[in-house]
Amino acid sequence: MVRKEIVIDSWKTARLDTAQAVEDFPAAELDFKATPDLMTFGELARHILDAGHALSGMLLDGVDNLATPQFREMIGRYRPQLPERLDAPTLASELRKSIETRSAELAAKGDDFYSGFITRFDGLRVTRLEMLQFIKEHELTHRSQMFVYLRLKGVVPATTRRRQAAQKSA
Repeated sequence: MVRKEIVIDSWKTARLDTAQAVEDFPAAELDFKATPDLMTFGELARHILDAGHALSGMLLDGVDNLATPQFREMIGRYRPQLPERLDAPTLASELRKSIETRSAELAAKGDDFYSGFITRFDGLRVTRLEMLQFIKEHELTHRSQMFVYLRLKGVVPATTRRRQAAQKSA
């Protein structure tokens, strides 16, 4: 059995590491991308902010079918109402604010909420808890891309720094 608290807390931890990655990346280089066909570092961070906020907002509002032709329109209505381009400090701050708000709202929901079903945009029927897990996994995928960009810039991601610090103190 997967508990909602574990999913919410692990998403929050992942998000805080995403915000830290934005702070660690050279602020003047948010337009960096590893190859021409990939998103820039800044676009990845903004996508994480927009997608996580929008998908969790739809979940909280009881939207139960994301497999509609209006899906992109819905995303637009639920994403944070912010300027398209944000500087690094603002982007990191908004990533933190969004997860604080959403994690509190999600934690307040009871078991009945999480056992209800939703149709994902790919047509798969999942529980709301499974959808929340999907949102977190989506973020982790893009955060991993951001971590590769950090490494390409010679920056060690916060997750690795923590592990290294723990090994030294052990």
